[in-house]
Amino acid sequence: MTKMSDKEREIRVRARDDFEYFSRKCLKIRTKAGTIEPLILNRSQTYLHEIIEKQYTETGKVRVIILKGRQQGCSTYAEGRLYWKTSHQKGVKAFILTHEEDATKNLFDMAQRYHENNNPLLKPHTGADNYKELVFDKLDSGYKVGTAKTKGRGRSSTIQYFHGSEVAFWPHAEEHAKGIMQAIPDGLGTEVMLESTANGLNNYFHQQWKKAESGETEYIPIFIPWFWQDEYRRAVDDRFTTTEEEDRLSEYYGLDVEQLSWRRNKIADLSVSGADGEASFKQEYPCNAAEAFQMTGKLGLITPQVAVRARNNTVNGNGPLVIGVDPSRGGDRFSVVKRQGRKMYDLQSWIGDEVDKLGKQVSICKKLLDTECPEAGKVPDMMFIDAGGGADLVDRLEELGYGDRVKAIAFGSSPLDDERYNNRRSEMWGEMNLWLRDENREAEIPDEDSLQADLCASLYRRDSDDRIVLLSKDKIKAELGYSPDEGDAGALTFSEPIQVKAVRRHQTANTGEQSWMGT
Repeated sequence: MTKMSDKEREIRVRARDDFEYFSRKCLKIRTKAGTIEPLILNRSQTYLHEIIEKQYTETGKVRVIILKGRQQGCSTYAEGRLYWKTSHQKGVKAFILTHEEDATKNLFDMAQRYHENNNPLLKPHTGADNYKELVFDKLDSGYKVGTAKTKGRGRSSTIQYFHGSEVAFWPHAEEHAKGIMQAIPDGLGTEVMLESTANGLNNYFHQQWKKAESGETEYIPIFIPWFWQDEYRRAVDDRFTTTEEEDRLSEYYGLDVEQLSWRRNKIADLSVSGADGEASFKQEYPCNAAEAFQMTGKLGLITPQVAVRARNNTVNGNGPLVIGVDPSRGGDRFSVVKRQGRKMYDLQSWIGDEVDKLGKQVSICKKLLDTECPEAGKVPDMMFIDAGGGADLVDRLEELGYGDRVKAIAFGSSPLDDERYNNRRSEMWGEMNLWLRDENREAEIPDEDSLQADLCASLYRRDSDDRIVLLSKDKIKAELGYSPDEGDAGALTFSEPIQVKAVRRHQTANTGEQSWMGT
């Protein structure tokens, strides 16, 4: 055996411990232009790598779910990472599951290219291999790919590293979750990366994304916008002028004219045969996570455009400080948010054992009621709580002396304006919609994808009297796969007019000043 030099040992150690070094020195990719080049991480890949490495350092394992646009290099990163892991360790297995045969072949070709072009000093010996598996026989490690069209794929295996590619398009996704996902030990050193472009609502990927977003699972949700890709731009000439929508995108996301030109051209490409090219673009090349998951063909009271505008506004709050509380029930989120006039802020959500007992919910609300809000410079004037899941919570807060600042709101009760709305919940959402749409007075909401998704989940219809009828929470959850708890918390701040009071802990003095729903 040839003795390894100190320089060679240094290279091997660094390549083993530093993926960015390994990727640019040892991995080769076929570029979109058809050339073979080193894998130098782009912005999206670097962002992904930093989050994954941070999670691995903190927890000893990786669990991420990645929502991105088309062809942003996430699979390239994932295959490179798993090749790096399996080629440097003994007795470990990686498995990649794709949505279709062509994708399976493409990803395995990528892995073979990594191996064939690897530095000989770092390339592990391979035993018998086939078109879907690399076997590093002297390490007893391996790298395998499969297609999701076969039920039970990988069920009998034990896997340390897993990449699920285009999960939103998996056939039999639930079956695979029961099978191969259960073949991955919940132990230190294991890694699971689920990535996909969006494919509508209430499928396995969307459900897992919402759970990760709410903190219900150990998966970190990672969103990567389309405009991070350097190549997603198109030259313009002096005749190019932007539309009002493009001006808004430029303001919100800092897009330049070449990016806007590329977007416009791509929308035209996606508009064949009468298709809605703009809707398709938002799904395949989203600017934010909420935009990716669209309610195709379904009518939301609050539109994404209105929500995005409010996310990007900055206004000063004034008037009554109101808190909306949507208590958790049946595994949903316990969500609270503050609003003062034109500004909604301090959105918080909890789930699971953090709020599974009445005492924990009381503690959260009591702290909010007792604490002076730095933004408003006072304690809250009123807290509105959904009576459907929070009647006991209201009763307990009243027993503790907060009865003058806490009120239960029954979503199904009569509205204050029964000519426009069929019940109180429809009215609160309707008033929130008008508040957001006011073009003369800007409104601000928390810059959170989860809130935008909830606001845009406001499915509704008109009754025979032309009143707004919002679908119930249960129906929305059945239709879209999640409950709009943060949206309901925001809507609760529009429950009814309140009087501004000089509040000192449990004692109040009425100033006589009244504000209609705190607007």
